[in-house]
Amino acid sequence: MPAPAPVRRRAVFTGLAVLTPVGTDPASYYAALLNGTPGVRRISTFDPSALPCHLGAEVVGYDGKKFLPASNRDARKGLNKMGRAVQFGFTTAVQAWEDAKGPLKGQIDPFRFGVEFGCVMVATELEDLVVGGQTARTDTPGQVDLDVWGREGMRHVPPQWMLKYLPNMAACHASIYVDAQGPNNSITSGDIAGTLALGEAYRIIGRGAADAFLVGACDSRLNPVSFSRHSSFQDLTRRNDLGGRAVQPFGRDRSGLVLGEGAAVFVLEGYEFAVARGARIDAELVGFASGFDRDCSGETMASVIRRALAEGGVDPADVDHVNAAAGGSGRLDAWEAAAIEAVFGPGMRVFAPKGHVGNTGAAAGLVELAASVLALKAGTVPGTLNADDPDPRCRVSLSSGPTPVTKDYVLKVSYTDMGQCAAAVIKRVAG
Repeated sequence: MPAPAPVRRRAVFTGLAVLTPVGTDPASYYAALLNGTPGVRRISTFDPSALPCHLGAEVVGYDGKKFLPASNRDARKGLNKMGRAVQFGFTTAVQAWEDAKGPLKGQIDPFRFGVEFGCVMVATELEDLVVGGQTARTDTPGQVDLDVWGREGMRHVPPQWMLKYLPNMAACHASIYVDAQGPNNSITSGDIAGTLALGEAYRIIGRGAADAFLVGACDSRLNPVSFSRHSSFQDLTRRNDLGGRAVQPFGRDRSGLVLGEGAAVFVLEGYEFAVARGARIDAELVGFASGFDRDCSGETMASVIRRALAEGGVDPADVDHVNAAAGGSGRLDAWEAAAIEAVFGPGMRVFAPKGHVGNTGAAAGLVELAASVLALKAGTVPGTLNADDPDPRCRVSLSSGPTPVTKDYVLKVSYTDMGQCAAAVIKRVAG
């Protein structure tokens, strides 16, 4: 006789923190979504005039020290060793851990407490290199003397320069802070990184190899270096006159993406472990799948969605809404809409948070998923910003205002512009 299939352990969300252009905690973020507050505006951290896109979704006035306990001087001092995106991830991880009230030392074997993070290579902040670069500048515009750079310029570069920008640093600092000595990984697959991190933590908990995870993602695409690079190959809007109306998910006249920044971190725990320690349960993760839609036709993405639903034992008719990754790209929005229609038929209710927060890169999947977790808890789904003129070829149902939650399941879709895609299914919990 064949061996019985292994029992998969359940996984639940027990804590949440967010850092977004429209709110820096779950309450303010959800309120901004309900109120239709746009996070897209002209970039203020540098002058974008020389570039075709002048718009971004910034976390204005961020000070990492405000998100850390005043008594923990080492953690606050350690922010100097982190680039902006890494600071986002670390401080948000601390906030999520505090929101979940643990798991604390003594509640969990540290080797069964892990960290999964989505992050990409963080762009260098110019002040770390500008003095050295000026030292080696020649009379020829755009050129430096490499001999002078090596002899004199390098001494002006901070000795821990590289450690500020490595994509694994958010997970590293977070794991040290909470004493998580278990599975630890950083996923760097662009816009899908956070969702893949969630899927990996879910699988590890499911097979019994860990009891709890900090699952997070962070990114900032508004550094002038990375913004200039993305401007050369991404489908960014040039409709600078639209301001907060620039991101039009599934819109008839959508003109392209707007880059942003932010972070989101969940505490994900095995159900039995969470109950035993008396944790608050916000929602349950019941299904996950990923794949590669090489031609971006929607066929593979639809299969990924079906597999995630099937793993959770969820019929498409039981899904309240799809939390879409649509960000106003003509090609990508159409791809996602085709996949959603293939699974659910035309007219499926869709909520697309990028209208509010722009494309937060590696953080996007979890920043956006957080909105649906909050919606399930509160009983109201925010409207999609700038959804007043939908593209009739994208046959999904967009609401411009808040609507009630009527069913227990939500599907989150994430993807990259190269065709990687993932889907996660979450379930509302009673009470």
